Amino acid sequence: MSYTRFAAMIAVSTLVMFGLMYLNTYVFGHVLFSQTRMWMALLMGSVMAVLMIAFMWGMYPNRRFNIGIVIGSVIVALASLWLVRSQETVSDVAYMKAMIPHHSIAIMTSERAHIKDPQVRRLADGIIDAQIREIAEMKQMIARLEAQPAGAGANDLPSYRDRDVPPPPPQTDASTGIDTLAPIQ
Repeated sequence: MSYTRFAAMIAVSTLVMFGLMYLNTYVFGHVLFSQTRMWMALLMGSVMAVLMIAFMWGMYPNRRFNIGIVIGSVIVALASLWLVRSQETVSDVAYMKAMIPHHSIAIMTSERAHIKDPQVRRLADGIIDAQIREIAEMKQMIARLEAQPAGAGANDLPSYRDRDVPPPPPQTDASTGIDTLAPIQ
């Protein structure tokens, strides 16, 4: 087997894994490009490259090239892991585009799970309500920020946890004007 074929196999598998991460979204309209998912796909692809070359070491006779694949893959894995954990490249719009599919997953699992306990059902219904509202809000904010981006020199705003203050009060359907009973798009 050639090294070109090995590289193609890893590249195609990485792209497929990236796509598979969106299969559990509730509706297609919630599938938006996510840097975090991209970094995760690269992390998985690079780890897969190490595992595959290790299992097929005998099929690839160039020991130096094999070691290069392992070293390169470890570098990509570590860089991808750092990017996932640090969120260094994620700005306002990229953050919301990653959160919409994440929220969509919460809607799907909360709506379709076979829940028997009334307290768990109330919790799941509250999650559905909050996620629908937050997706609608994020779509509005994305449209606003794409039309008028935040200033280039603006500072990052710390979370309430970083500021050691109480969390903001929860929003309700009435306070946001969003009907969470409307069909999800």
